[in-house]
Amino acid sequence: MTFPFRGSVAVVTGAAQGIGRALALRLAKEGVALALADIDAVRLEATAAEARSAGVAVSTHRLDIGDAAAIAALPDAVLAHHHRVNLLINNAGVALMGTFDEVALADIEWLFAINFWGVVRMTKAFLPVLQREPCAHIVNLSSVFGIIAPAGQSAYSASKFAVRGFSEALRHELDGSTVGLSVVHPGGIATAIAENARVAAAVTADQAKQAVAGFKQVAKTTPEVAAERIFQGIKRREKRILIGRDASLIALIQRLLPVGYWALFRKSFAPT
Repeated sequence: MTFPFRGSVAVVTGAAQGIGRALALRLAKEGVALALADIDAVRLEATAAEARSAGVAVSTHRLDIGDAAAIAALPDAVLAHHHRVNLLINNAGVALMGTFDEVALADIEWLFAINFWGVVRMTKAFLPVLQREPCAHIVNLSSVFGIIAPAGQSAYSASKFAVRGFSEALRHELDGSTVGLSVVHPGGIATAIAENARVAAAVTADQAKQAVAGFKQVAKTTPEVAAERIFQGIKRREKRILIGRDASLIALIQRLLPVGYWALFRKSFAPT
């Protein structure tokens, strides 16, 4: 059964920019009412204004996705505006620049609070609401780095592997219910995630600049293309959504060389 977009209500985190913004606007065009959440209130309101021009109801919720209490309070705030939710998109995420010996444990905990615990807490908060619906769906953003684990990405990869594992287990638990689940593995998407990454104290400014430049060279897929792929994946209720030719190729190589892929990827993904 395809997902019925028109008349649905979607919660989208990380909606102020990047994939979240593009996906919110794509859903608005299909008549989906939106509850948009992000820590950046100014950009969030800009996304909401554009989405409203499509004629759908939109509420905005300034949210620190690392704040457990704020997430617990969000369903009541969303239901007060929209009365129901049948699509949850856990898109918000952050990056951390530095190798494992360079980053502080506090930085890793910060990243996990957003990338992993944010997904878990949002899902825990909204699952009872979703289960009331005759057709509902959860979309959790992992990464191509939830399929392979490059050097220099120990914390980020760990969080995205965790999202993948959590999502796959939950999908199996929900099998046969009215709630479906897709886990998304984007490749290089042209967003500001690298520029906005937290940088370990041991990483120099030149190293950080080189890392951002390197990311931009491989981030060829636009947020709009990524959003369209996710939209079609939700429509078909796909279990795994790969975004970009790079993600498809990486997934294939990982299956062929599950412990030997790094020899092929070292030059592309090794830290600066």
